[in-house]
Order: sequence, then C-alpha cells, then structure tokens
Amino acid sequence: MSKPRAKITSPSKAISPPTELENEEQFIAARELLSKLIGLPAIQKTFDPDAPPNSRMVYTNSVTLWMLILQRLGRGQSLSEIVTQVIENERDLLPDNKRVRDDTLADDTSAYSKARKRLPMDVIKNFSGLVCDYLGQTSEPIFDGRRVFILDGTTITLPPTPALKKAFPPATNQYGTSVWPVAMLMIANEMQSGCALLPQIDPMYGENNSSEARQAKEIIRQLPVDSIILADSGFGIFSVAYASVTDGHDFLFRLSSSRFKALRRQAELFDQGPKHKTYRLNWTPSVKDRFTNPNLPLDAAIEVVVHDVILDNGKSLYTVSNLEADATSAAELYSYRYDVEFDIRDLKVTMDTENIRGKSVEMVRKELMTSVVAYNLVAQFRRQAAKLANIEPRRLSFKGVWTTFRSCLLLKEPRSFKEWHALYSRALLRAGKRKHPNRKTPREYPRQAHPRRPKTTKFQKTLRKKADPDSSPPPPIE
Repeated sequence: MSKPRAKITSPSKAISPPTELENEEQFIAARELLSKLIGLPAIQKTFDPDAPPNSRMVYTNSVTLWMLILQRLGRGQSLSEIVTQVIENERDLLPDNKRVRDDTLADDTSAYSKARKRLPMDVIKNFSGLVCDYLGQTSEPIFDGRRVFILDGTTITLPPTPALKKAFPPATNQYGTSVWPVAMLMIANEMQSGCALLPQIDPMYGENNSSEARQAKEIIRQLPVDSIILADSGFGIFSVAYASVTDGHDFLFRLSSSRFKALRRQAELFDQGPKHKTYRLNWTPSVKDRFTNPNLPLDAAIEVVVHDVILDNGKSLYTVSNLEADATSAAELYSYRYDVEFDIRDLKVTMDTENIRGKSVEMVRKELMTSVVAYNLVAQFRRQAAKLANIEPRRLSFKGVWTTFRSCLLLKEPRSFKEWHALYSRALLRAGKRKHPNRKTPREYPRQAHPRRPKTTKFQKTLRKKADPDSSPPPPIE
C-alpha cells in the first residue's frame, strides 16, 4: 500500500479577481435566482398549477412560501409584521387580484395563517432541497474537486404546546419535567460555501428519542454522491463510517483517545514522521457495535487509515479515514471542521431560528425548512460579495452581510431592473466590507461560536450563596 496523497486548494488562493464582464454576469445571475425565490409569475405557475388566472386567492403557495422565508430573513417576524410589510412595501409579490389593485386588502393575518397551514409540506421540502443543492453545486470544491460536508448536531427548544410536548418531550430529571419541548437537529453544511442541507429533526427525550449516530445515517442519505464527510469524535464510530461508505461517500472522522488506542492495537504501522504516525487497518465492528446495530452485515468491514498527528500546541489529533490522503493533508482538511459551529450559530442565533413560532409539528417543520432557505440565501449573497472583494467567504461577517442584505435589498422598492441592478451592486460592495477583525496577534482566547445565555436570577443567587455561604439574600418587599 503506497503512501496516499491528496490535493487541497486553500479557499483564499482559489479566488481570482473577477473581470468586469464576470461582475455583470454575476449580477444578472443573482437577479434571476432572487426572482425565482421571490415568486414571479413563472414560479407561481410551478407552485400553483391549479389556480385559475383570475383567482380571488391572494396568498398562493408561492406567495406564502416567500413570506415564510421573509419572516426568517426578518429574524422571526410575527405574522402581523410580515403581512403589513408585504402589503405596504412588497405588493409586487402578490398576484394580479382585484383587492390588490384596488388597495382594499386587509392587514388581518387570518388569511395568511390559513395559507401557511394549507401550504403542502412536499412543496416546501422540494423547493428547499432544490435551493440547497443549487447553491452547493455552484461552490468551488477545494479537496480533489469534490464537495465536502461537515456533520454536527444541535438542539432547539420549541413552544410548550400539547402537540409539541407530545412529539418532542421536554427534558426530565430527579426534580420532574421541564417546560420546553426539545428537538435534536442534525446539520450537514457544505464546507466551502457554508450552504446547509435540510436538517434531520427528531425528539431528544422520550420513548421515541433519537441519537446523533442515527440522525447522521439519515442525513448521509441526502448528500450528493461521492461526497466527503467530516465529523468530530462523536461520529467516529464504525456504524456511521459504514453508512458513509455504503452510500458512496468517503469520510474523515476524529477519534476519541480511547477508541484510537483500541484501533491502534489491531492496526499495522506503515508510515511515520517527526510529528505523525499512520496505521492501516481492516476496520470491523466490535461486539458493542453489533449489539447497537444489529442490521450490520456479517462481513461488514472497511479498509481505513488511522492518523496520529501532533499539532502545533503539542496535542495529538487522532483521525480515521478511507480517503487517499496522507497524515498532513488529513489534518489540514480536518482543521475546517470547526467552521460548522459558526454556521450553526448563524442559523440558530443570528437568524433566530432557535425561536420558531410554530405551534404544531407541521408548522415547526415548515418554518425550519424555510429558515434553511433564508440562511442559504444570505450565505450565497456573502459568497458573491466575497468574490467581488477577492477574499474568502468566511472572512466576511455573516451577521454583517445579513444586515446589509436586509437593509439594502429587502427594505427597498426598486421601480425598474436598472434601479434594482444598482441596488444589488451597491449592496454587494457594502457587504464585501463587512470583514471580521484582522488581528495582528493571535487571540488569547478561542473564538466563541455559542455565547452562553444569561442565567435566571435564581441560579445567580445560588452561585453567590455557594461563593459566600455567610451571605443571605435581601428580605422580600412587602
């Protein structure tokens, strides 16, 4: 077995300054993409094939879908806010209807609320999938010309309605049951563009709860053929690796220290350097793997390499992979894994997806899907702005780009394509200046992906009491 190698193209080096013609083509392509998302007549026919041309329906499928996306682009706007915004500022989204022409359309939210419930789930799912796939395919692959996806899990809390509590049971402990339903999300983000596929959503607690490994296998089935999968040590187990290979993908997973030691005992050392050791192994499931995954074939096995790389900080990075990449290339590729933490933060916190307004299971899923479309739309805008600025997309602040996108495009009313073209070009130039700080010295602390939420007053009092047992809280106000 010869020493394998793979070519990694740095994102910053893969970008070349665009010509004036390329800029013009990019503006036109962006306008066409946004036009499809906004719901012009062509897309309305696709979503509303049975609607008669003179229908009295205002909130058609295409209009409702775009309004759901606008709600998330507006960071979780209420139904009343989005209806007022569309009627006052974005009437061109609405179909040719007498009430729209006569300006007699009411600001009441009941019609839009019914339209949200009426919107078929398959329409949103297919549309979201097409947008995600389109944006991902237009990105520039940086590893052997292949697309790389990073897997990671997260959780969100939902409104405490009876339906959501039943579907996503709240957490329990020795003191009882909490208030908020908890849902597990499995995220798959394309490494170069930051584009997110539709997440897998399952309950975290209760009889029908899921696990990260089970969710990972489900979302792996959605990935384009011949992808490369990156994941941390929580996914560095045989069943997830075998699912990746079975579905036609390669993988690079981190290993925990204990799992690395177990695999090393069975492996054969075939390459060694000053700061790395590489072992080859015919990886087979352990007794525990077969107990937790009884459907594994009897002859299940994967030819893998196990890398032990000493990093600059002196710590060891343990990885397992079936890629044709040496230890240095594998460590360099895995260094991008942490990017997904910021992508999840941008989806959950920046765009406020962690505070979904839906009260039923169906509406939660609809809002989650359209939230992913909204996130991908901003990610695409960031990528275009970065290309014009000749920098790496992740060098731009997602929140800053989202703010520019919203203020310069969504809240404007262009009266012609020429005016829209000018707005879009100006927005791209402004977004290209939304850079993260360029620090001359390294950080004294790691960049924080998920800031800690403020605790309740009760919890803070408990901490103070533990720190100073002699202190006592002030007497209550009568």
